[in-house]
Order: sequence, then structure tokens, then C-alpha cells
Amino acid sequence: MSRPSVPPSNTSPDGSPDPSPGGSGPQNGQEVPTGQRAGRPRGVTVIALVVAAEATALLGAAAWYGYELATGAPVLSFWGAVFTMALLLAFAAWLFAVGHFLFRGYRWTRSASLVAQLFVLIVGVPTLTGGLVWAGLAMLIPALLAIVLLFDKRVVAYVSRTGGSPPAV
Repeated sequence: MSRPSVPPSNTSPDGSPDPSPGGSGPQNGQEVPTGQRAGRPRGVTVIALVVAAEATALLGAAAWYGYELATGAPVLSFWGAVFTMALLLAFAAWLFAVGHFLFRGYRWTRSASLVAQLFVLIVGVPTLTGGLVWAGLAMLIPALLAIVLLFDKRVVAYVSRTGGSPPAV
């Protein structure tokens, strides 16, 4: 689960990763233009924020669910309701982890983010068509934005970096 290391040819003299494309750093004191530095694309930040917002919404739903259980709201099965609340908390924790590691550039987070957004679409479309327009749009618009950004070439390149290891089969 660790981030692949940067090969020695792509490090600067102080040991930090070299942002220049050739890996040898600026020559003769020349400054590397900002547009050429290998940084985090904005799309990654947006996706991570969307995933974190969804995780926060799940935490809020779990808190509301727990409050309803504590105040004695009628349920068919108490332990089934406790299990549902535990699932909400587990999914919220998972989404926070996905958002965090996507922000850091881990490869596996693209698929986890995509699956989460597809689940949001599965819930958001019936919500929208069922008459809760604002709630449906609040689910659909960020999910669609995240799905589009997940396939942006800069996002794919950022989370697909291998750090100089041999190509995977």
C-alpha cells in the first residue's frame, strides 16, 4: 500500500523528488516553468473533496439514525437498525480513506471512487424522479462531476505513476 519510490535519477541533490520532466533538474540555474512541474491536478482535489463530502453526509445520516434509535423511534428490528447504522459508519470511514489516498495519488482509489459515485447515481436518480428534486440534484451533480474527472487524462496520469518501476503486465 505504500507509494512507489522515486528512482534515484529523478531526485534533486537534496534527496527530494525532482519536478522537472527529465529528472536532472534545472540546468545552469534556470527556473522550471510552473506549467511543467509535476503537481497534483485540480481534478484530483475536486474528486477528493466530493468523496469527503459524501463521507460526511454518511456520517450525518448515521448520527441522525443513531439519534432516532436512542429516542425510541419505532423500528421493526432493533439489531437490524444497529447493523444499518454500523454500515453507514463503515462506509463513511471507507470513503474518507478513499478521498485521503486519492488526494495522495494512490492508484487503487480511482476504482473505489468510481464505484462510490455509481452507488450515488443509483440512489440519486430515483430521488430526483421521486419528487425530491433538490436532494436528487445534490447527489447527481457532484457524482457526475467526479465521474467525468476520474477519466480526465491528468487525473489518470497522476494516479497511475509508477515511480520508474518496470511496466506491470
